[in-house]
Amino acid sequence: MVNKNDYEEVRKEIRRLITEIERHNYLYYVKNEPEISDAEFDILYDRLNKLESKYPLLVDTNSPTQRIGAEPVTEFETIHFAKPLLSLDKVQSYEDFLGFFNKLKRILGEGISINYTATPKLDGLSIGIRYENGRFVWAATRGDGYTGENVSLNVKTIKSIPMFLNLDEKQKIPVLEIRGEVIYHRDDFVKLNAKLESMGEKTFVNPRNAASGSLRQLDPKITASRPLKVYFYDITHVEDLEFTSHWEMLKFIEKVGLPLVPNAEFLENTIDVKNYFENTRTKRAQLPFEIDGVVIKVDSTELQTRLGEVSHHPRWAIAWKFQSEEVMTVLKDVFWNVSRTGAVTPVAILEPVFISGATISRATLHNEDEIERIGIKIGDKVIITRAGDVIPEVIKPIVNLRDGSEIKIVPPERCPVCNSKLSKSPDDVFRRCSNKKCPAIVTDSIKHFASKRAFNIEGLGEKQVEILLNENVIENVSDIFTLKSDKLSSLNRWGDKLAQKIIHNVEKSKHIHFSRFIYALGIFGVGDHLSDILADNFNSIKLLMNASFDELVNIKEIGPTTAQSIINFFNNESNMEIIERLIKLGVTIEYPEKRIIEESKLKNQTFVFTGGLSSLSREEAFNIVKSLGGQVSTSVSKNTNFVVVGENPGSKYEKAKKLGITILTEEEFLKLIGK
Repeated sequence: MVNKNDYEEVRKEIRRLITEIERHNYLYYVKNEPEISDAEFDILYDRLNKLESKYPLLVDTNSPTQRIGAEPVTEFETIHFAKPLLSLDKVQSYEDFLGFFNKLKRILGEGISINYTATPKLDGLSIGIRYENGRFVWAATRGDGYTGENVSLNVKTIKSIPMFLNLDEKQKIPVLEIRGEVIYHRDDFVKLNAKLESMGEKTFVNPRNAASGSLRQLDPKITASRPLKVYFYDITHVEDLEFTSHWEMLKFIEKVGLPLVPNAEFLENTIDVKNYFENTRTKRAQLPFEIDGVVIKVDSTELQTRLGEVSHHPRWAIAWKFQSEEVMTVLKDVFWNVSRTGAVTPVAILEPVFISGATISRATLHNEDEIERIGIKIGDKVIITRAGDVIPEVIKPIVNLRDGSEIKIVPPERCPVCNSKLSKSPDDVFRRCSNKKCPAIVTDSIKHFASKRAFNIEGLGEKQVEILLNENVIENVSDIFTLKSDKLSSLNRWGDKLAQKIIHNVEKSKHIHFSRFIYALGIFGVGDHLSDILADNFNSIKLLMNASFDELVNIKEIGPTTAQSIINFFNNESNMEIIERLIKLGVTIEYPEKRIIEESKLKNQTFVFTGGLSSLSREEAFNIVKSLGGQVSTSVSKNTNFVVVGENPGSKYEKAKKLGITILTEEEFLKLIGK
């Protein structure tokens, strides 16, 4: 039997070795400043490995020896972020950036001085990582910004990511969620493709795809074999710690041992921003990794709070993108695509050409008005680009290279899928198919219904939907909830495993938030942001169904066209039948809590939380405040109205007292919100 004192000494030694190995990993993989040789490092690692083998009860799941070796998973679980990982609005010129700057001034006032932080815009896979008390807990892909795929086992194989933050002994940070980008360096990407090619395996088109494909492997051992890099640039959520500026936040990221995005700079004015952009663009080819622009953020966290955010992006940050590469190819034909709204859109079929890291054979032509505007014909030599280095589009034809064989593009009179007559209203840029049973409309509607932002039915993607429709297993979205495992398993190449997975995910999706339910319906003109707004303004689906035109247009952000589209949708008998059937088949809509408190007492009030709450999670408390018209901030400032104090409050409590801000106990907060 091991002596208790000896056992404690072993525990301390293991802890010391882990700390030392993590420090050397940071010096080697992040700073590129190794202090010891590989042989000396191996001695430390072997010593730790032997102790853990002898004392298995002392093995820490975040030990360096546990980074590699986990068993493959069958699917990725879903992770919910404490704060959404939002996308960024974009500009492509200095004039556009000045437009962004002037908008900030209008919101903040002319007398406000604005400083910025700037970083290269890395072109990889965005991830979020959560640490609790300095200890790695999970990592997830960005997903839809609200939830992502749990890739913790894979991220642990990236040795530049610490399993324990380098915090001061007295520093307590209960929760920290940080955002970064997983990328490939160009040299590593070339080596990876050469290796895959030599093994007869499929190669990756570009470093971004390689990063995504490598991190989303079900077997962590495959990820471990790939030389992935990661750089961090934002703390999205933190408890009991405040930053007065984004620059201070970046320095903290570096201090605690996380790889900081390279070439970050503090900038004092818009001229500095312009110079930073030009310098970065000039040095782009010299960088070891791909970038597609720069990210500019208002530096002051107080100003960030005042500026706030919309559903998709913060108002205080912008991505200034590089101009996209342009190349010449040939327009071979035009294919007319039918969307779930019945819109018939033209797609250019091109002579394949390599551009911005990908081979392109199709590109958008937007609509027939755009075809007329640029005067393009089939057979033309055309200039194409990838908007934002992502979406291929045709810019213009090269008219002086025509030889007379070019053919005018004629929009179809009938639906290219179901042959129904198309219609086009004077205020619409699209011809539309009005046949609700058109296979293209039905297919797209079901794919939209099952998508992540809607019912989020994993395993029911484009191919599966098309098979189910072709085999007459389903006809509309409500049929999804009548699927049976034995019927699915009998389909060609499906099997019991896939069938059971889909049935499980269908059942799991039956409980859905009201805003996601609205989005899933696919109402023309109603995206995820307007779905949130409608859910906030109507207490039930019945009230929304019966909403009048005046009620709808009186809601901020809903105009006459969208209001009429909503009314038309609910006036359609087949749409109503599907909604009724969904409810009968067990779909339960979760409505946001609505409370009226002394004529919306929380409206325009800013809350900060510190310490642990016993009756609510932080996320629940945040959501309640927001549902009642209030705002939540992570830092205390003169603009804070209330600081809610739970158990073991941090520095926010002391700062609130100094500033004379109203402090609420948990009990007082619950009384205020009527709970």
